[in-house]
Parts: sequence; structure tokens; C-alpha cells
Amino acid sequence: MVSLQAANNSFFIPPSSSLSVAIMAGGKSSRMGVDKSFVSFEGRPLIETVIEQVEGLGDELILITNKPGEYARFGLPMFGDVYPDHGPLGGIYTAVHHARHPYILIVACDMPWLNRDLLAHLITLRETADIIVPRWTKFPEPLHAIYSKRCLPPIEANLKAKRLKIVNFYGQVSVRFVDRKEIERFDEDGRSFANINTPQDLRGFHQKHT
Repeated sequence: MVSLQAANNSFFIPPSSSLSVAIMAGGKSSRMGVDKSFVSFEGRPLIETVIEQVEGLGDELILITNKPGEYARFGLPMFGDVYPDHGPLGGIYTAVHHARHPYILIVACDMPWLNRDLLAHLITLRETADIIVPRWTKFPEPLHAIYSKRCLPPIEANLKAKRLKIVNFYGQVSVRFVDRKEIERFDEDGRSFANINTPQDLRGFHQKHT
């Protein structure tokens, strides 16, 4: 179990020998029109902010992408989809399949407001279930969650059956939902789960900060 120490109202997490971290950078960005990983956010590519937010949470950080040439600059291990064109569920499978450790924190590349204290809390819960997933509204946040290697067989079965909705396999494993009241201890307004999908989202951010 990772040991947490409070320091300056923030959690310090020593490298965990049982946790991998994976950033999902394999989406088609169809609503953005360009690869959203590289849109400018606070003067740098969006994905750099995400990398900074999760660095050090585990002792392995990997990128899930089918465009390795574009992401080589970050110097991270990269893996392409084991099941190409199977959407985010295929990306989750790829991350869990290739990760070195039994638990994998998975986040999307378009969530610039990830909250390290909340992520640290999820990490402390990782051994309590096969999936640790926040649920800010009535719906879970599957691309802001921890998955164990035990998820591989049911995910693969769903991929082969073309059942690509992520939560379809949740009933086949143990799930620990982290609900709103628990989340609010770390993130009062749920900003962690906001993402940037469209040019309008990006313009809205810039308008608020200019």
C-alpha cells in the first residue's frame, strides 16, 4: 500500500512498485479538428500539462497512442492499440495489457485540471477492488480511473464481441465507486473531470483567462 504524507496541504506519493500510469492519447479528436494533445494550453501542448500532473504517481508512465512519431519528443514508452479501431475500451485494454504493474491509473490526454490529491486518494484504494472509479454525477469517469490486471479477460471478451461501451464489463469485476461527497474532499467543484474536446471548449478557457 502506498504511504501518504500530508505536506503543505498536498499529498506526497513515493514511487509505487505496484502502480503504472497510462495517458490515453489515441483518440481521433474529431470534434477538435486537430490532435487535441497538441493544442496550446497555457502556452504549451495540452498533453504536457497532463504529463506534469501525473508524473511521479507511479514508477512507470506510458502513453497509449497509434502515432508514436508525434509523441516521441516526450521520451515515454508508447504502445499502439492491441485491438485497433475499438475506441476507448481498446485503449484501456492496451494500457492494462502492456503495463508492468498489477494496477494501472488511466487518464485521458484532454483533462488539464487533474487533481493530484484526488488521484492520490484513488491510488490508496487500488487494492480494494478491480476498478476504482470516480462518479461525480450518476455516471462513472472511466478515463480517470484505476484498473487491475484482472480486468483483462472481461475487457477482451467485450472487445471480441464488439461491445465497446466501457462500463459494459464493470458488472464482471469488482468496482469501488468514489462518489461526489468523497471527491469533494479533494476537488470541491469536480473540475478534475472537465476536458477539452472542441475549439469552443478551448476558446472558453482562453476567454476566462484573458
